[in-house]
Amino acid sequence: MNSKLALALFLLVTVGGGGLIGLSVETGGWYAALAKPSFNPPDWVFGPVWGTLYILIGIAGWRVWRAGEGKAQTLWWAQLALNFVWPPIFFAAHRLGVGLVVILALIAAITLFIAQTWQRERPSALLFLPYLAWVAYASLLNAALWWLN
Repeated sequence: MNSKLALALFLLVTVGGGGLIGLSVETGGWYAALAKPSFNPPDWVFGPVWGTLYILIGIAGWRVWRAGEGKAQTLWWAQLALNFVWPPIFFAAHRLGVGLVVILALIAAITLFIAQTWQRERPSALLFLPYLAWVAYASLLNAALWWLN
């Protein structure tokens, strides 16, 4: 497959998939009514942050595919599956505790991906560092929401 086409497909999967999930999961009334911790960001922050992160995630996925890093590719797909399953569990099913378990598994998958790519595909590992930081923050937020509600 042509490398540029593959990059476009990786970006389509991450940005498009994340966007579709974001549009299909209602976050309105139920989430607005939850007791929130003092460090809860304003709603407008989530879209730009996730949009940027999905671009970085897509590029990292493309890089490990292009480098033929099999284990890293498996970890990349695992983290993406966990990423995509969290919003319906948290927002649609209102399962904050289950969401916390999923997001902690997501942190583990991201961390394993970084560890796997650090030596042989460092740019991919570096692309995942902001993602790890944001998901760690989101995990803390998920835990606080679970605790408060």
